[in-house]
Amino acid sequence: MCLNWIRVVWAAAALCSTSCFAADAWPNKTIRILAAGPTGGPIDVMSRLVGQKLSEQLGQSIVVDNRAGAGGTLATRIAVSATPDGHTLLCNSSQYVVGVSLYKDPGYNAFRDFAPIINAGTSPNIIFVTPSTPANNLKELIALGKTKKLQYGSAGAGSTPHLTGERLLKLLAGLDIQHVPYNGATPAVLATASGQVPIGLTAMPPSIPLVKSGKVRAVAVTSPQRMPSLPDVGTVAEQGFPGYEDYTWIAYFAPAGTPRAVVDKLNKSIGAIVVMPDSKERLSVLGFDPVSNTPEQFTAYIKVEVAKWAKVIKESGAKVD
Repeated sequence: MCLNWIRVVWAAAALCSTSCFAADAWPNKTIRILAAGPTGGPIDVMSRLVGQKLSEQLGQSIVVDNRAGAGGTLATRIAVSATPDGHTLLCNSSQYVVGVSLYKDPGYNAFRDFAPIINAGTSPNIIFVTPSTPANNLKELIALGKTKKLQYGSAGAGSTPHLTGERLLKLLAGLDIQHVPYNGATPAVLATASGQVPIGLTAMPPSIPLVKSGKVRAVAVTSPQRMPSLPDVGTVAEQGFPGYEDYTWIAYFAPAGTPRAVVDKLNKSIGAIVVMPDSKERLSVLGFDPVSNTPEQFTAYIKVEVAKWAKVIKESGAKVD
């Protein structure tokens, strides 16, 4: 029995030694962040904000590789096959939890193929209309939708704004409404401003400048409370749907098998970066709030989100357009 205990101690020591070595030796080359969104979009903004500061902290170069398309599954598929050594990270949004139910073959398993690192920031979604659309708030927009078939544009099929439209406007409000996907949030905002579609639904960051300039009119935000950046815009909850809230979140993942010591180090580093005064100010202006969470907490949140959006997809009949 004594010999068995010695073997157990040796095995534990070897495991600790390997884990500690992985963290101490990392990073030893350029880190690539696969950003599952277009240049200038929320995922890109978060990737570059964190990437710059993380590079300074680690003393290693970091490149942001934008791979937009297919509801975030393009970048995610690439990340799945990357070597799990902490030198390839995935920055994706809440489309990560949507894709597994929306696509027949998303190319990844949300629970098995990645090590969740941290949910770095959340943004409520925002509903806005063209200035010519006769609706100043959500109630008026729903009333308008009862008289005619409307369209709403989003950042693309599989984005949470897309499914917010399905959940809120189709399922809860009962509108016969058509989704029009665009290749990113910025194109969706511009399409609404130019009158291609009467309604836009995106995360807040890309829409705020056009809301403030009057090129689009915000009618509701999906946060529990009004947002400081747009204090005159009412929440969905206060406009007839008590308790309603939806978010677009931006998070970091590592390929499954990445040493836990590296995942923990990234969690602490990124968590510290997003609450730095200058980072927090920049994210706040964009409509994002930093989030403090452990890999375990984020993993639990992913399970809740996958189940939530799977239900919406099934009940609404949402499909990839």
